Amino acid sequence: MTRGDLVGFDPGPLRVDPDYAARRGFDPGFLGQPLPLPTVGRRADVAAGPAAPDGVLRYHHFSVVLHARRRLALYSAANLDGRRRFTTVASDDRWIVDPRLPGAQVGNDLYAGNDLDRGHLTRRADMLWGGTTAEAAAAVADTYHYSNCAPQHRDFNQNNATWQGLEDYILDKVADHRLRANVYTGPVFDPADPVYRDVALPRAFWKIVAVGSGEGALHATAYLLEQTDLLGDLSRAAPLGPYRTYQTQVRHVESLTGIGFGSLRDHDPLTGTSTHDGEQPRPVELRSLDDVRL
Repeated sequence: MTRGDLVGFDPGPLRVDPDYAARRGFDPGFLGQPLPLPTVGRRADVAAGPAAPDGVLRYHHFSVVLHARRRLALYSAANLDGRRRFTTVASDDRWIVDPRLPGAQVGNDLYAGNDLDRGHLTRRADMLWGGTTAEAAAAVADTYHYSNCAPQHRDFNQNNATWQGLEDYILDKVADHRLRANVYTGPVFDPADPVYRDVALPRAFWKIVAVGSGEGALHATAYLLEQTDLLGDLSRAAPLGPYRTYQTQVRHVESLTGIGFGSLRDHDPLTGTSTHDGEQPRPVELRSLDDVRL
């Protein structure tokens, strides 16, 4: 099946598959070499339960690991196939709590009547691929679990100047070049994060994109986004300022999060670079997509 065969279908109403046992989740061999799920430094941070004893919530094409105390995702890890991508993006406002770990997810009470969006970690657009329209629609529907979202200011989540533009740029590159990719996304948790409605709101998010070529080569790039200036008094309508997006090292994301990405750190184009005094380079602010180093 070619990409042209998959253009322009109408997915119809989204329906969440009630058989969670049928979901395979993130495929560690998707890029042709073993890339297991990231590791969490503190096992006690991982939410688990009888229905998810290993703490991994498996969905169609992606998996999520939740933080036991913060009740948000530590990370979401997704497979993208640019060779089997549909172009129509389904949307839905009906978010649901994953019944496997219901107490480990922040629900709708956080998002009502304010400027916070339910920001997808694994995006619905990224999951619009598969061998059939039904497979693609099932994966898109799975992105509407509260386990896969995080509180993001609307001016952060919906602005296509940097973060959303970067996400679209990555997806377009994967699709246009018919590539396969793994995309890992999550928040940076900090004890100083501001608390709103009894939920500590992450002030920064990260994304790591690993792309494989047909020749077996692999490269991984890492990005950070700060929304600190937008998380002021959410009872006021006016935003407090802009956000900023950076390209950084996979190793830097590991140091900020305590999450290990294994061999991905060795395939980062920024790995091995250093400043004249031997220190590792600081994150590079992306003022436009021309600044992205692949």
